[in-house]
Amino acid sequence: MKRAIFCFSLLLAATSVSIIAADFDVIIKNGAVYNGTGSEAQHVDLAIRGDRIAGVGDYKNATAKTVIDARGLAVAPGFINMLSWSTESLIQDGRSQSEIRQGVTTEIMGEGESMGPLNDRVREFMLKQQADIKYDITWKTLAEYLQFLEKRGISCNVASFIGATTIRQNVIGFDDRPPTPQELDQMRELVRKEMEAGALGIGTSLIYPPAFYAKTDELIELCKVAAKYKGKYISHMRSEGNQLLEAFDELLRISREAGIPAEVYHIKAAGQKNWGKIDNLLSRIESVQKEGLNIRANMYTYTAGGTGLDACFPPWTEDGGYPALFKRLRDPATREKIKAEVKIDSDKWENLYLSAGSPDRIILVGFKSEKLKPLTGKSLAEVAKIRGKDPIDTAMDLVAEDESRIGAVYFMMSEENVKKEIAKPWISFGSDEASQAPEGVFLKSNPHPRAYGNFARVLGKYVRDEKAIALPEAIRRLSALPATNLGLDHRGFLKEGMFADVVVFDPATIADHATFEKPQQYATGVKHVFVNGTQVIKDGEHTGAKPGRALWGPGKVR
Repeated sequence: MKRAIFCFSLLLAATSVSIIAADFDVIIKNGAVYNGTGSEAQHVDLAIRGDRIAGVGDYKNATAKTVIDARGLAVAPGFINMLSWSTESLIQDGRSQSEIRQGVTTEIMGEGESMGPLNDRVREFMLKQQADIKYDITWKTLAEYLQFLEKRGISCNVASFIGATTIRQNVIGFDDRPPTPQELDQMRELVRKEMEAGALGIGTSLIYPPAFYAKTDELIELCKVAAKYKGKYISHMRSEGNQLLEAFDELLRISREAGIPAEVYHIKAAGQKNWGKIDNLLSRIESVQKEGLNIRANMYTYTAGGTGLDACFPPWTEDGGYPALFKRLRDPATREKIKAEVKIDSDKWENLYLSAGSPDRIILVGFKSEKLKPLTGKSLAEVAKIRGKDPIDTAMDLVAEDESRIGAVYFMMSEENVKKEIAKPWISFGSDEASQAPEGVFLKSNPHPRAYGNFARVLGKYVRDEKAIALPEAIRRLSALPATNLGLDHRGFLKEGMFADVVVFDPATIADHATFEKPQQYATGVKHVFVNGTQVIKDGEHTGAKPGRALWGPGKVR
């Protein structure tokens, strides 16, 4: 009897081990697995249980609820968009279609402006600025906004920097003046609260008012608070053109004096006369890295940038906010002053009208007014010709009529420089756009094609076609590099215990299809995407699943 019990116990133990070994939710078999470290692929299987990677190895004898044959395909960590403007688009449509179809599983927000913290003044401003996408604002803090997205349902993960512009708007408003000592204390306190709630650090966009009005000392003080919580400083620098190297000096000073790692948003040299500065900038970054400073950058893979048409005007025009700008644009004497300054190639502010080189190279893509929407896709030169006016006058007229910034695309960079940047191992990638879909409200304006193609373009055009970067390295910089730089918990790698953010794609066919003329076209070649262990893309199509979560910085007080 004892022998029978002993044998039964052995059988039960063996059966239990077998059940445990086979009890997976997903097994991805026969793929080329790139773990995110930059090493070559391993031809192994990947197992997922719940929201985590259960293992990477040989699971050919195991069973799972879902088994994917990835033969001939690459299996990689989910990609991280270091510069997402999906703040509103995810409220409209949580599926994150244009980016999840490229393998983007995490979107990082907060370039200068963030969705919190908010007081009544900033909330009112945000409501007035809404264009095609309408929504109520029920949150007050940045952390509450991210939780709002998670509860509403999103297909991707989200995290955010605190916008220094938003902090300034809360305390100072839209005026061109420094904070008083008391106001600076209030700004520090707002940063402290958001950092303790899980923000990633401080984000700036210093060419735009009212961010332009902030002096370096003010930014250092905010960053000192963020640094106490392992935060980062990330910046659209004060210049990407005439004062590019001087702007980098400011970023370095902030990093050194605040004791904070720093990153350059969408690194570039804007304006043809400045293209030659990129070599100096890249070498300087590598020089300070050797000194021990943690300085990084991200980029998008196009020669045109996208921002507001108001970036053609000097910053003083927005002292007091947009109502003050619209009033100035309607005053004949002030208009003449603005026009005269736009024509001057100045080092005092970032003049995107001149950086583009010609009004033919400025494309109008987003209007608030239904009356002006038929101009979408036309160049500023075309609209000026239609109206029989000077292009600068036309730009002022349009902004005043639309009472918005007006979305615009500026062709300012060189392809040679894009390839130089892609070659650098410390540069990650960001779309600088909103994730969207070619349907409904999104068809009312034209995005920059990077909204639909930035990440697929890395893997198709620059890895496969032009061999500007090797595939394992590209995957590292799309996943592990940003995850590590940001301190995201258990993200960015394919190994046991990591959250199961996984993309399966075909290296031979992945491609972007969005163009400046027809930007609303999905990329192709991504076959399957998992976010937190749940399949969001299956055989190239969206499943409707929304397993995305709010992610928090390493300084969050638990």
